Amino acid sequence: MTAKSNGKAYLALGVLCIVWGTTYLVLRIGVTQFPAFLFSMIRFLIAGPLLAGLVILSGRAGWPSWQTIKTQAIIGFFPITIGISVVGWGEVVVSSSVAAILCSLMPIWVLLINLVINRKERPTPVIVTGLVVGLAGVLLIFSEHLVEFTHGEYLTGIVAILLANGCWAIGSILTKKAGHQSDPFLNAGLQMFFGGLYLIPISLVFDDYSQIAWNTDIVMALAYMILVGSVAAYACYFYAINQLPMTLVSLYAYVNPAIAFLLGWIILDEKMSVGIFAGMMVVLAGIFIVNRGTTLTEFWNSRVSRNTSR
Repeated sequence: MTAKSNGKAYLALGVLCIVWGTTYLVLRIGVTQFPAFLFSMIRFLIAGPLLAGLVILSGRAGWPSWQTIKTQAIIGFFPITIGISVVGWGEVVVSSSVAAILCSLMPIWVLLINLVINRKERPTPVIVTGLVVGLAGVLLIFSEHLVEFTHGEYLTGIVAILLANGCWAIGSILTKKAGHQSDPFLNAGLQMFFGGLYLIPISLVFDDYSQIAWNTDIVMALAYMILVGSVAAYACYFYAINQLPMTLVSLYAYVNPAIAFLLGWIILDEKMSVGIFAGMMVVLAGIFIVNRGTTLTEFWNSRVSRNTSR
């Protein structure tokens, strides 16, 4: 990778860190006033073809092959249909700041899934420490929400967001393994389009269409999520994930919850306390430790591989 492409990749990661932190707030505004899965379906059915069309018309990439379409159609189910859209459904009852904190556990999901895929790898003491610290942070956060846990809807929302986050991690790993077979921006557009298609039956089953009521907030939220949260942010994500190590790209999980937490408190008057703030810091510390442990393990394995090959 050249210095120029490396600089672009880091710039894309920086944009991603900020923009995706704002989407938790905008998504909550949308799904609390509009059927949740329908909101995401409209978002991705517009954003996907828009991004893919821009890529093709600009000459950056040609029409995708059937293999590319098939691959991205399969991958798109995990991060789009489940990963993002179920988070939106969960945000109907869970605050945007808490949702962002739960989604910040994505690097830990990536680690656990990689351990299942490659059973020869074993977590180091540093990684195990990070997992324990991260879990302790989550428990500290929810110690402030014990009353809400008596409500079945709130607990369902929490579980749904956690599982959706796991599916996002699966999609990220599959995207990374697919490699550079086609343009990353085109891949992002295809995944969003097919992810939106899969939401059609889900929306018909779970959404209450009697709640559809268009207003300025909904239109503005959709426009932001389509143009900024999807077309711009997903393009940055796919570029970064194809140019930088997965563990480095997952660092956006440090910044997103901080931005979402602050915006939720200022704009939506969501609950903030010393306990919740401390819990968020503990979660981020756990993620840092896990990433540090993973980086050290990769460095050690590369050293051993080089020494063995001599």
